[in-house]
Amino acid sequence: MAVLDITIYGNPVLRVKCKPVEKVTPELVALAHDMLDTMYDAGGVGLAAPQVGKDMRLVVIDPARPDEDEQPAPRIIFNPEWGPEPDSKNEPYDEGCLSVPDVFCNVYRPGKIWIKYMNENGETVEEHNVEGLLCRCFQHETDHLEGKLFVDVISTADRELNRSKLRDMAKKEKKKSGAKKR
Repeated sequence: MAVLDITIYGNPVLRVKCKPVEKVTPELVALAHDMLDTMYDAGGVGLAAPQVGKDMRLVVIDPARPDEDEQPAPRIIFNPEWGPEPDSKNEPYDEGCLSVPDVFCNVYRPGKIWIKYMNENGETVEEHNVEGLLCRCFQHETDHLEGKLFVDVISTADRELNRSKLRDMAKKEKKKSGAKKR
C-alpha cells in the first residue's frame, strides 16, 4: 500500500461536491486501503477522498484508540448517508482535520445518528444509534464529500482566533498548486 499526499486547506478540491461511486471495483478498494495507510501515517481517525485529491464519495474511518488498547476497526465507506436519531441532541467536540493542520475547535453535531453506506464488498450497511467517535467521524468525513470543512461551522470567536492560520494555510496551498500547473 501507499501513503498519499493530503490536500491542505485552500485547495479547491476540498470545496467540490463529490460524485457517487457507481460500482465498487478492486481499484477503488485499493485506493481505500491507501487512504487508510495515509490516515494511520498522519495520526488521523478519518479521511475523505477529496483530502487525497479524488472527487468521489469515499471515506475511511477507524475510531479505535490504540493508546487505550483498542484493536483497529477500519471501515471503508462508499456513498455514506446519515441522519440524526429522533432522541439525538447536539453535542460539542473539539474537532481537528488532517487537511487543516494545527487547528482544533469545538463543533456541535448530533450525538446519535443512523448511518447507511456501501462497504468494500458492495454490500449496503445500515446501523442505528451510532454514538461516540464513529458518530463524530462519520459526520465530519461526510461533510468533506459535500465540500464542507469543520472550520465552516465553528463559532465566530474560534474563526477570528484562527483567521491568520487559515489565511496563511490557504496562501501557501495556492502557491503550491499554482506551481504544479506550470
